Amino acid sequence: MRNVTTDNITEVFCGYFDEETDPRTREVLTALAKHLHDFTREVNLTHDEWRKGLEFLEWAGKITDPERNEFVLLSDVMGLSSLVDMMHSTPEATSSSVLGPFHVSNPPALAIGGDMKRDFEGEVLLVEGTVRDTAGNPLPGATIDIWQTAPNGMYSSQDPEQHIHSFHGLMTCDENGRYAFTTVRPVSYTVPDDGPVGEILRAAGRHPWRPSHLHYIVSAEGHRQLVTEVFPDDDPYLDQDTVFGVRDDLVMTYVPQPAGSFPEGFELSGKVDGAYSRVDFDLVLAPAG
Repeated sequence: MRNVTTDNITEVFCGYFDEETDPRTREVLTALAKHLHDFTREVNLTHDEWRKGLEFLEWAGKITDPERNEFVLLSDVMGLSSLVDMMHSTPEATSSSVLGPFHVSNPPALAIGGDMKRDFEGEVLLVEGTVRDTAGNPLPGATIDIWQTAPNGMYSSQDPEQHIHSFHGLMTCDENGRYAFTTVRPVSYTVPDDGPVGEILRAAGRHPWRPSHLHYIVSAEGHRQLVTEVFPDDDPYLDQDTVFGVRDDLVMTYVPQPAGSFPEGFELSGKVDGAYSRVDFDLVLAPAG
């Protein structure tokens, strides 16, 4: 074993990898070690600061459970999630955005024209659009996993008063790639700041607010899965998203509709007498590979 010093510790670490190591594994881990060691030298990291960092990670592990992933939230507020998204988005396709820590697996089927509002109070929102490829062709049978917050600003996994699949649905597009559903207008909300991520936000003088949005995971055979969010253009936090998730092409407009104009073909048809809002938003998937 060579004598390890502050000058050669990075070289010694990287020297453990040989030709039998997976090349990508070697590339990622050696780069990680180099940047981590350089960071430590740059800030002259102390023992107390090093221990505080380990305690931070331990706290994030303890607070993480099936309903709340503090490590995902940490990646989000540090901008890492969005950086990875932006680096690997296809310019011709809809931009990806953060998954967030509150996605719930196995959502119930939601028919085209189905309703997620149920008995919740709030403005009725009609959402409609198509899923197509980068050449403009519709993608029949594409699936969209849809979820959002309730009017109280909480996701179902955060709120014991909600069913776990409240405001969640899985829709299969028709032969024209069309999707359509009704819901209640989402609201701006705060990410959880009662844990280690909250300490980072406060230390940086940042707020925990996110602009209101709809979440989508869009899948179609032969195409890259798209994880994204759609934001209204009038949200006060549009330019201050604490997880850096807003992209120009993901901003849409809620268009007010007059009373008596609600269309047929929706579960709520005949039940909406007053005014409501409408969103038209198309989704474009990149080819796989």
